[in-house]
Amino acid sequence: MRFADRRLFSASMSKPTRDGKFMRLALAEARKALDEGEVPIGAVAVRRGRVVARGHNRRNALGDLTAHAEMMCLRDLSRREGLAKRLSDVTIYSTLEPCAMCSGAMIHHRVARCVWGESDTLLGAAGGALDILNRRTSRVRGKGGVLRKECRALLLEFFEKQLGRPATSWEDIRLPNE
Repeated sequence: MRFADRRLFSASMSKPTRDGKFMRLALAEARKALDEGEVPIGAVAVRRGRVVARGHNRRNALGDLTAHAEMMCLRDLSRREGLAKRLSDVTIYSTLEPCAMCSGAMIHHRVARCVWGESDTLLGAAGGALDILNRRTSRVRGKGGVLRKECRALLLEFFEKQLGRPATSWEDIRLPNE
């Protein structure tokens, strides 16, 4: 192996990707949800390389069926920046593929990108069960599978505690086969 090849190989292996870096922050939000007894899904909003909002599942804590991680993140962003701020330069990182409600909110508010970790074949709306984000009328660019194993591990930990046995599928989410 030539020196230049080794340098490229080691640089790509040692530096986390930009998407991976922000997905780790979404995973930290998901851990907060896990600590609160919620389904461990977390999200962060990023603009120009800076986190501008955060959120995690709060459905049980708030008694609100719409309190998904992505919605909580968008609400946090609205509180911080107001409703007039454009979101066309914002990327939402979520540990789970967004559902139709969350995808619709991102499309409606013209979020630039959505990056997720684990796919959701039961309720996902970015190619899992539905394909709302990838419609030609949507301007949201989607990318899935970022730190998928880490995102999946948190979900499995939660549902194994809920079920009292190892889980690969459950009522709220069904994991795709690897």
